[in-house]
Amino acid sequence: MIGYTRRQARTEITRKAVLEAAGDNILKETVKGHLFTGLCVAATLFGIVSLAALLVYVFWDAVGWLDWQFITSTPSRFAEKAGVYPMIVGSTFVVSLVALFSLPLGVGAAVWLEEYSRDNWLKRGIEMNIANLAGVPSIVYGLLGLGFFVSTLGMPHGIVLVGAFTLTLRVLPIVIVSSQEAIRAVPDSHRHASLGLGTTKWQMIRTVVLPESIPGIMTGTILALANAIGETAPLIMIGAATSIFTAPKGIFSSFSALPLQIYAWSDFPKQEFQHGVTPAAIIVLLVILLSMNGIAIYIRHRFRTKKS
Repeated sequence: MIGYTRRQARTEITRKAVLEAAGDNILKETVKGHLFTGLCVAATLFGIVSLAALLVYVFWDAVGWLDWQFITSTPSRFAEKAGVYPMIVGSTFVVSLVALFSLPLGVGAAVWLEEYSRDNWLKRGIEMNIANLAGVPSIVYGLLGLGFFVSTLGMPHGIVLVGAFTLTLRVLPIVIVSSQEAIRAVPDSHRHASLGLGTTKWQMIRTVVLPESIPGIMTGTILALANAIGETAPLIMIGAATSIFTAPKGIFSSFSALPLQIYAWSDFPKQEFQHGVTPAAIIVLLVILLSMNGIAIYIRHRFRTKKS
């Protein structure tokens, strides 16, 4: 009886020690969790506050310069007469062609990789190289465009078509990767159900896979185009003009883009350009970028609503 009581006491002491140790561990992990959450919030606030301060600074400098005359005028060496109309038209031309080229090529490549290719070393090698190409610096694509489209094919420097081809090479890996992720997100049960009804593989892809993956595909494509419209290095390499006084009238016309004009104005010594015209052009570019992001969000929401 005495031995049993001693064993019971030792068991009770051990149980209390285990509970105390577990409580200490839980307390430590809770403190670590709160510290990690605080660091994440601080990092988020740092980014948001920095971006807000930058936007406020740019908006403050652009006040009084951003008006309809600025939107519809051509560049000038006089700050009061300067405008961005030719660059807006040039950027619109180029981005429209980039969308026309990159969307079918990117989606077609993604469909082949996800639906038709076998899971072997060749597919894995292609996917690895596409992922690596998505992280290549943009100036490398500018050198590629200069070497292939201008030097090898003999196309003129600085025309809309060469700019569109070069930026298509820049955004195509991004479009392929984002389209792959969207197609991969379609449940296999939907594919099997469609094939079980007697459809061919192409009919299954056309009626099931692509409609369900359109929100992700379009979102990735529009965000890639927003990335393309802000590029400067590839356009400089292919000889696009930093300033142009007439809007392009076709794909073989010379052009300039908003980022190039912003870069040119930022180098002007006059204070009116440094703290007036350049921030106003930056605001125009930001409005275009935010509009494209808004379109991507709207498309995703619209197709999700129709799907549900």
